[in-house]
Amino acid sequence: MLNTVHHGEPGALPPLLIVPGLFGSARNWGAVAARLASDRQVVAVDMRNHGGSFRSDTHGYPEMAGDLAEVLETLDVPADVLGHSMGGKAAMVLALTRPGLVRRLIVADIAPVAYRHTQLPLVEAMRGLDLTGITRRSEADARLAETVEDRGVRAFLLQSLDVAEGRWRLNLDVLAREMPKIMGWPGIAGSFDGPTLFLTGAESGYVRPEHRGAIRALFPAARFAAIRDAGHWLHAEKPREVEASVRVFLGG
Repeated sequence: MLNTVHHGEPGALPPLLIVPGLFGSARNWGAVAARLASDRQVVAVDMRNHGGSFRSDTHGYPEMAGDLAEVLETLDVPADVLGHSMGGKAAMVLALTRPGLVRRLIVADIAPVAYRHTQLPLVEAMRGLDLTGITRRSEADARLAETVEDRGVRAFLLQSLDVAEGRWRLNLDVLAREMPKIMGWPGIAGSFDGPTLFLTGAESGYVRPEHRGAIRALFPAARFAAIRDAGHWLHAEKPREVEASVRVFLGG
């Protein structure tokens, strides 16, 4: 089963499952999860091939949705589910294929479509980073800056670097091979009729007006909200605003 990090205790409100995106982990959502756990149990996961979870030769959305279903079956269900980016696609497939497990769904800055861009350059940057002699994260950051210019992106990626062990907590070879699946969409049929929020970063281009037809076909009860001055990693850039939006929607 996926590695999980639990916040808070089971209570009257349904549990909330948080599903990180590509290169992310449960720890990336720690601050938001801890605050949301003030009145419910919150469980964040490391996806397969990420963090403390198991390594696998496959990284498709049906498999990832199955991993999430296995976690949810250990909790009180139906539960609320929040997924970001890759985790948002996995959460959508979960809701479409196992709707009885999901009460309310929040999809953070992703749409049920195939994207033309790729994250392979970041995988190659991590695979190509010389970890010899690195004892501090700042040293790794200086070396990674040669291939990844954006300081915020480097900081995000380096959260998955185990400096003491001199290795990445990511299965980079499989993520590279499976990148077409990750950037794609499996074409799941059916619909999820439960309340669904598509929460985007206002400065992000991942969820566009032309995606709304595909969204409403699969999620007819979809609502839309945007976090001002936030990009794709909205939970890192505007954690308080994301927390507030999640609270309002789950309480609605």
